[in-house]
Amino acid sequence: MRQAKPAPSFSESNSADIFAERLAGAEQKPLPQILAAAVQHLHTLIRDFRPTPEEWKRVIAFLTEVGHASDERRQEWVLLSDLLGASALVEEINSRRPKGATPNTVRGPFYRADAPHYPLGASISLDGVGEPLVVSGRILDLDSHPIAGAVIETWQANAQGFYENQQPDMQPEFNLRGIFKAGQDGAFHYGTVRPSGYGVPDDGPVGMLFKQAGYSLRRPAHLHFMVSAPGFEPITTHIFDASDPHLADDAIFGVKPELVVDFEPAGGGWKADLTFVMARSKNGARS
Repeated sequence: MRQAKPAPSFSESNSADIFAERLAGAEQKPLPQILAAAVQHLHTLIRDFRPTPEEWKRVIAFLTEVGHASDERRQEWVLLSDLLGASALVEEINSRRPKGATPNTVRGPFYRADAPHYPLGASISLDGVGEPLVVSGRILDLDSHPIAGAVIETWQANAQGFYENQQPDMQPEFNLRGIFKAGQDGAFHYGTVRPSGYGVPDDGPVGMLFKQAGYSLRRPAHLHFMVSAPGFEPITTHIFDASDPHLADDAIFGVKPELVVDFEPAGGGWKADLTFVMARSKNGARS
């Protein structure tokens, strides 16, 4: 009778190795490699900090609370990824572009895919609360040629620093969200209100944890954009208010020099003039 392979003795020194051995034969595939590496780091962390069973139960309870706090209006897992810098790092690795192209940033947890379409010049401020801001700009390629018909999707916090889906009972549905289409000259413009900086939500498990750790939860005032056009790499990015005092300590690592813009006084309100430069996709044909 063939003797069964003896079971390895699990110990503090070989715990991660035993896990990796169970993935033998699949080492060249990405998922097993990532899983084995994650377990290696996790077991190292546990050995370094030596939590008690009760302390580890609190870690599990935190992760459970993150799941319970996530729904169609609020994504607590995205917030955790953002505050850890993981979202920014993944974006940085996967969106390297030629010099002069507008850089990507993280999309953030308050994006909605169902924003309404508006004609150029319309206002996305549905309640009119806040200082008026006129946003205008152009979509160009790396040769400074306009990209006709580019689609510009935008969303932002209000003058008090809240997104519409954070305050469903206080702001109109789709307030400060909209989708526009650039003209033949690549230009676009619309009305809104000047956004305020804000602290990321600290009423959920993620914010509470980072606040207890003494981590800055501030975000400087900004506008979100997603820009797309056939034959070009899509842009997901922020535009930051140059006057905001928290540019240097953005909680989710989104600030880049190319994305900081002066909001200038104009006719009792403000104006912001933007330029987005798109890189051609690898298969994009030159127009």
